Amino acid sequence: MASAPKVTESHEDYLEAIVMLGGTDKISVRPVDVANKLGVSKASVNKAVSVLRDAGMLDQPYYGDITLTKQGYKYGTKVYERHKALTRFFVAIGVDEETAESEACMVEHDISEATFKKWVSYIETQKM
Repeated sequence: MASAPKVTESHEDYLEAIVMLGGTDKISVRPVDVANKLGVSKASVNKAVSVLRDAGMLDQPYYGDITLTKQGYKYGTKVYERHKALTRFFVAIGVDEETAESEACMVEHDISEATFKKWVSYIETQKM
């Protein structure tokens, strides 16, 4: 994520949610679906969208559907991939799925790119 501007954990969650809902740089998602996915108000989505639009991560015509930019899609996909990898690992070592999901969400935001790559490299050598 070195080339992408750093966004807050909350905004990373919005990008991840848009990706999880099938949003790309060509496929848009409805703000109401993002609100439902994250359990937030439509007003919260509109506020986050404004910040992410200013950061060059997404596009949205006046209160229309949300489309990620190439940069936003790359960033959101990276967060989502981290989440999935961490969840799988936590479940593999015996953490219950609900806890694994929750804790993966916490770790995905704070682990550095370098550490994550080394962790993935190490995990790939293990028989899990």
